[in-house]
Amino acid sequence: MHPRRTRNPETLGLWYALGRLYSRARGLGNRAVRLGFTATLVSGALVLLSAPLFGTGWAGPFAGVIPPLIGVSAALLFYGIESFRLRGRERALQEALRRSGEDPHRPARDGLGAYHDAQLVLLRSEYEYLLVRGATRSARLFEASFGFAPEDPFETGPLNVAPGTEEMRELRERWERRISMLRAHGREAPELGSREDRAYGVFPREMSVPVELATREAYLTISRRLISERYGRDPLGPGGMAPELRKRIERDLAEYARITGRPYRPPGSAAR
Repeated sequence: MHPRRTRNPETLGLWYALGRLYSRARGLGNRAVRLGFTATLVSGALVLLSAPLFGTGWAGPFAGVIPPLIGVSAALLFYGIESFRLRGRERALQEALRRSGEDPHRPARDGLGAYHDAQLVLLRSEYEYLLVRGATRSARLFEASFGFAPEDPFETGPLNVAPGTEEMRELRERWERRISMLRAHGREAPELGSREDRAYGVFPREMSVPVELATREAYLTISRRLISERYGRDPLGPGGMAPELRKRIERDLAEYARITGRPYRPPGSAAR
């Protein structure tokens, strides 16, 4: 479901561009490591190939050190250049958001209009998981930023709402009222940045098909984990479970299987 257009399309585009930028920044370290590993292999192969032609005297006692040194240097250089470029792009987008009257560190300050339902389900599921784990400090960040509260009529493990439903619309409105109430009482939301987005994906994302599938898989993974913790390794086994609860568990496990291609199998069943 698309977010409500409480912001103009240009402003939404800026928020989504910032979200894409933070998504790229998440994988920067892994890309640098892969580049360094590739550079190490290539330089090592070149050193070996050069031996029959030039010998190893040109490298002296450092022949074994050259490939890893080149690999580390390539990784560090790539990481430094990309970090510099990402920071420059981040500053440009933040300045553009400020000119549009937005606070680039508080994406939900004026409501949840930039957020799709699927991302809100994921954020609220992450908040629920933090509460279960007793991580109250991190949970308070979600409360102050998105208007979440423990008494919300939202459940995961299994989920009791889905994107695009009337229940989801009511939850969105409930959270937005709480955000407005907090602002009216002078309680400013905490600043969010790349660190918080790396941990929880808090900035708005545009829901392309791959992003939506990844988002759904993420919140279903949380639900599946909590189902297992609350109802055991075989939640669909024989037992006195209420029919409505069983139906919700079946729905979450089936949707997770469709997205990931990993169907639910009771303990002890053989994979076909």
